[in-house]
Amino acid sequence: MRVLVVGGGGREHALAWSLSRHGHRVWCAPGNAGTPGNIPIAADDLQGLVRLAREGDIELVVVGPEAPLVAGLVDALAAVGIPAFGPSAACAALEGSKAFSKDAMVRWGVATAASVTVTTLEEGMAALDRFDTAPVVKASGLAAGKGVIVPDDRAGAEAALRLMFVERAFGSAADEVVLEERLVGREVSVLAVCSGTEYRLLVPAQDHKRLGDGDLGPNTGGMGAFAPAPTLGAELLGTVGDTAIAPILHGMAERGTPYVGVLYAGLMLTDAGPRVLEYNCRLGDPEAQVILPLLADDPAEVFLAAVQGRLGELTLSWEPGAAATVVMAAAGYPDQPRKGDLITGIEAATAAGCTVFHAGTSESPDGPRTAGGRVLAVTGVGADLDAAVARAYAGVAAISFAGAQFRHDIGRTIPEAT
Repeated sequence: MRVLVVGGGGREHALAWSLSRHGHRVWCAPGNAGTPGNIPIAADDLQGLVRLAREGDIELVVVGPEAPLVAGLVDALAAVGIPAFGPSAACAALEGSKAFSKDAMVRWGVATAASVTVTTLEEGMAALDRFDTAPVVKASGLAAGKGVIVPDDRAGAEAALRLMFVERAFGSAADEVVLEERLVGREVSVLAVCSGTEYRLLVPAQDHKRLGDGDLGPNTGGMGAFAPAPTLGAELLGTVGDTAIAPILHGMAERGTPYVGVLYAGLMLTDAGPRVLEYNCRLGDPEAQVILPLLADDPAEVFLAAVQGRLGELTLSWEPGAAATVVMAAAGYPDQPRKGDLITGIEAATAAGCTVFHAGTSESPDGPRTAGGRVLAVTGVGADLDAAVARAYAGVAAISFAGAQFRHDIGRTIPEAT
């Protein structure tokens, strides 16, 4: 098929790679230095993307990032008869508004942390009294994965509220702010391909959010991941599907907005059972970089079946073994990532058996250069997690760029609550 992948990060490179290896012709908009068929149309240029899909006789559009989903790209493509894998704007509100998402969880019986949504600094300060310990402070809207602050104490929570309401650090994303009970446990990501009330669970993955080894330092978009996650056996995974995925799909269908695409449940495994922290409406990044290499099926066939309402006919199959990915980030990440540094050694990492997914990269006459915070995701696949991790780090050792940051414990420690 002629497939257009929308986006330009590591997730989108993983999608393009997975589609290409099954023989599909793939274009990316806008793509990065590693993706095929790059077309310089931004992921938020809805009119430009619709025009590109129509003029290019695209048979399937796969939308990677959340912003165009929330803006209604799938709706715009559907209006002109182009199949697009991803949720409508009405469904993407599950990620676009944490306030909406929390309300949906409560309404449809999904176990989650207690929370309060506030719209002013004064409301937020007063709401802090309703929590026994400092709550997690979340900008309700899209904040590029950076709108969540986990304070250590009340003073930290108050500072987080001022950052959002007074300093406007996250802009309109913090017009509403969710204060949420801080849960204790282990985090895990459960993703499902969905079509109405039908869904198929993907292999569970676990990511490492903190910048530094031992889960220290600031939260990031993700410094690495591995799959399958050992904390989720088949029985618990099934329970999560029944309690965290199915209720949302049934609720969305009942309100007349059936869900099509990937539904990503970020969960905390607590002593009282799984609790949903948040929903995302697309493949995770870097989770995609370990899930897709283990998928034995043709992703285009899976995605198209979901769009066409045939998902119930499919049973997903998986490669044996495990996958691990290590994110190499730019100097200064996450606050002020430096751009323009030359990247070397990608060919050597590939020769070592790794798949190197580009994220924040751009092309230059001398080779790829850093162009964003998270630069590369170096993925290894092996017979077990130890082998996958060893292969990924062999690839990391072969790659070099000035100021490169990466964790040394991806897949070697199980992340605690963040």
